[in-house]
Amino acid sequence: MKLTVRRIAAPLTALVLAAALSSCGGSDSGSSGGKKSLTLWMYPVIADKAANDTYWKKVETDFEAANSTIDLKIEQQPWTDRDQKLAAAFSGKKGPDVLPMIPDQIPQYVVNGNLEPVDDVVNPLKDQFLPSAVPGLTVQGKVYGAPIYHTVTTTMYNKTVLAKAGIAKPPETWDEIKAAAPKLKAAGFQTLDYSASPEATLNLNFYPLLWQAGGKVFADDGKSVTFNQAPGLKALTFLKTLWDEDAIPKTALTAGNVIADSPLGKGKVAMSFSSVLADAGTAAKTWGAPNVEIGLPLKDEKQAALGLPGGLVVNAASANIDGAKKFLTFMMQPAQLDGLAKASGYYSPRTDAKSELADPNAPKFAAALQYAVPGEPNPAARQIMSFLSTDIQAVLTGKKQPQEALDDAAKQANDLLSRQR
Repeated sequence: MKLTVRRIAAPLTALVLAAALSSCGGSDSGSSGGKKSLTLWMYPVIADKAANDTYWKKVETDFEAANSTIDLKIEQQPWTDRDQKLAAAFSGKKGPDVLPMIPDQIPQYVVNGNLEPVDDVVNPLKDQFLPSAVPGLTVQGKVYGAPIYHTVTTTMYNKTVLAKAGIAKPPETWDEIKAAAPKLKAAGFQTLDYSASPEATLNLNFYPLLWQAGGKVFADDGKSVTFNQAPGLKALTFLKTLWDEDAIPKTALTAGNVIADSPLGKGKVAMSFSSVLADAGTAAKTWGAPNVEIGLPLKDEKQAALGLPGGLVVNAASANIDGAKKFLTFMMQPAQLDGLAKASGYYSPRTDAKSELADPNAPKFAAALQYAVPGEPNPAARQIMSFLSTDIQAVLTGKKQPQEALDDAAKQANDLLSRQR
């Protein structure tokens, strides 16, 4: 797999380099040996490093074999600081030619003119995709992402932990979780996994609770937020109550949305509510496969969990948009999507997928698709998420009361939204 390393030029040549970059746009999209370069930034959608390297090496080899005039460079990127790095690259008309995005990321970059519409390559295949896949990657009637995977999250339980606390039926509702917490604490365990780090996406922690309480992040017109209304207060109060009862690990303040080396992964916590299929595989190695139980999404006023399409987008500043679209067409074919599904544990976004995931828990996760919410797209979604994350931390650490924190975050969010109208 190719990995391109770039360094800042010496001051003497900086102006020349800047002029060259601004003229070509995109990331290293020039020609080399008669071939046009095409750069893909890829994130750890495939959590297992060996499987990740194997899959993308095959993609590189097969794509170049079918497109002899294109030199595909795949650069592996970390999830950490993803949005900051991407915004910086786009602001300089640089960055990769192609990269993956999810529905709540896309609108802000569309508004800023950073993404190229890809209707011409996606629409001929749209009838082959799950109902929410293409619409989830569409903004103002134009398609900006080519679906390559579909996620679904749901509840995962450690049966051994529950049994040691004398709990025969896994908690399925908020009330059942609150009732289970004292029993689990008495047995030396905590109840619920949570990730409160500012770097952790609210799509996998607070937002599912908000949706379960019957709330939404944004008003229907997208011009204001509603997370500080009654459902939001109920969700944050539920979270704070469990925190104060020591039913959530204190390490949550710095935890990301990962199971490896977490209290949940180490068998110290009874359950999570935003797990993916790969998490079940990780847990099985530590807990033992018979001790992993997968349930449907949690329920309060309603049953809901995150489940969304991931799509490849094209940098509008790319000097090789034609090559980028050829790559999207290549990646949307069943062979690539089935291989990605097997390697990642996510689902193919195509309805004509030829292969089924071998994992015995796959059908249980698939059953949660009917309750999946694909996030709440908005051009300011990621910025607003950062406001709310900070105030949720303030509640957990006792610096603010739930309603105060939600109102403070809502004021910042609404101020931002008003400036973008």
